[in-house]
Amino acid sequence: MDTRSQWGTRAGFIMAAVGSAIGLGNIWRFPAVAYENGGGAFIIPYLFALLTAGIPILIMEFTLGHKYRGSAPLSYKRLNKKTEFVGWWAVLVAFVISTYYSVIIAWAISYSVFSFNLSWGSDTEGFLMNDFLNRTVDPGQAGSLVPGVLIPLIIVWIVVLGILFKGVKRGIEVANRIFIPALVIIFLIIVIRAVTLDGALAGLEAFFSPDFSKIWSGEVWVAAYGQIFFSLSIAFAIMITYSSYLPKKSDITNNAFITGFGNSSFELLAGIGVFSVLGFMATQSGVGVDEVVSGGVGLAFVVFPAIINEFPGLNGLFGFLFFASLVLAGLTSLMSITETYIAGLVDKFKISRTKAVLFGGGTAAIISLLFATQGGLYFLDAADYFINQFGVALVGLVEVVLIAWILREVKNIKAHADEVSDIRLGWWWTLSLNVITPIVLGYMMFDLFRQNLMKQFDTPTGNYEGYPDVFILYGGWAVAAAALIIGVIMSLTKWKQNGTQANQQSDKREAK
Repeated sequence: MDTRSQWGTRAGFIMAAVGSAIGLGNIWRFPAVAYENGGGAFIIPYLFALLTAGIPILIMEFTLGHKYRGSAPLSYKRLNKKTEFVGWWAVLVAFVISTYYSVIIAWAISYSVFSFNLSWGSDTEGFLMNDFLNRTVDPGQAGSLVPGVLIPLIIVWIVVLGILFKGVKRGIEVANRIFIPALVIIFLIIVIRAVTLDGALAGLEAFFSPDFSKIWSGEVWVAAYGQIFFSLSIAFAIMITYSSYLPKKSDITNNAFITGFGNSSFELLAGIGVFSVLGFMATQSGVGVDEVVSGGVGLAFVVFPAIINEFPGLNGLFGFLFFASLVLAGLTSLMSITETYIAGLVDKFKISRTKAVLFGGGTAAIISLLFATQGGLYFLDAADYFINQFGVALVGLVEVVLIAWILREVKNIKAHADEVSDIRLGWWWTLSLNVITPIVLGYMMFDLFRQNLMKQFDTPTGNYEGYPDVFILYGGWAVAAAALIIGVIMSLTKWKQNGTQANQQSDKREAK
């Protein structure tokens, strides 16, 4: 008998999937990417990418997990014995991401406390780098642990692992039923306050004004596919794992559309909030909006604190709400990321969930201490760049090429999705997986390798962010390579055979 955990309700699964997709990148990455690539006109390639890559891959991963009833490694093993390594590769990528993603959530917790009395002062960048992170060492050096990061980091792992101990239905589902509505309510309050600020209209005009000349640029379309790919939590092993907990009667296609459009709706909401606030900052400073646009960590922990300083009132409350939204968005994503390797360990070694959480989550928590040191920001920056670009994106390319071109499983996946879904998949889905997505992802990877190789000969910068060669080798390339190497090693280890009926029949598909 298959005793695999299940979601309590369909809404519980959708909230978990949307919660995984909505993360820190929705708030600090999408607005800047959209602005730099045509503003309002960017919506055209963005929606096209959503419909030809985002949702098609979501459907594919939902179907893999639902059909083969396992974590990513087990699902890929049941698909074909030789493809198990892809599942472990994706799981190891998720593992690496969880180790530093947790640290950024810890920063947000500290900043939510700093908000009440604006502890960051007027020099917000100096406060982040010197007072808060105490960055007094060179790249590649760890230094000592930073208490302001360490304490909230411990809290993050206690909360996340505590939820995961409870399991899928009583842990992840219950937490998302609380976190997701709270996140949406808090961010709506932020947006409502932001659009009423002096200068908000200028920010929104900069964000939405379409520059249609840019959509003829191939780089803009690649940027759109990149944003969709990184914001939907695809190729992290997350969606395969989550969908494996669905009941056998589940509307896969509809769930994918709801998840995809739910994620994109929040990104649009984030764009409105962020650019309203940037418009306010530009007006206060007497400069154009283009001079204050920023993305990434700088937007959240340098630009926003500076803006909050200038608020006409309730500065502390707005700051707390903003950083609380980062905490909630981060926690829902971290739960899903961590669940991937917990599920993989349970399936592979037939250990209890408690042991998997203690071993997998505990190991990630210990490694995350590296990013809570004085030199942690350097390690975080390098690991994030290389594991995302040469981990997530590369896994996605391999995943699609493997299923569409090598195993030719698109037809079988489509048949399973159609069997359980109200919306039947048409030619657009087949064309997207067989042609559009692999070509676009292939070009993205080719361009990434080209750019990084060119940097090796580009003096004086040399490497990403001008980091030393040795540091980039072990702090960047080695991290991305280790995810693949360890993934292959994990796939070569034997599965324990005294599992459920589902595990005993894991090779049925291969035998056909």
